[in-house]
Amino acid sequence: MMVSDMNRLEQAARVSMSSFQDAEAPPLPRSSHLSLRLGAVALLAALVLAAAWQLT
Repeated sequence: MMVSDMNRLEQAARVSMSSFQDAEAPPLPRSSHLSLRLGAVALLAALVLAAAWQLT
């Protein structure tokens, strides 16, 4: 098999797989949103505490 044939084969595989990749992911459950928010708040609180500790 020649390199050009392999390139064409790879391109055809990418085109055929694009329909799977373009499919929309299901929305996250409500509990995931809550845990992400809690994680963001905890990270922000840790940053504020670290900044306050550096200033003292």
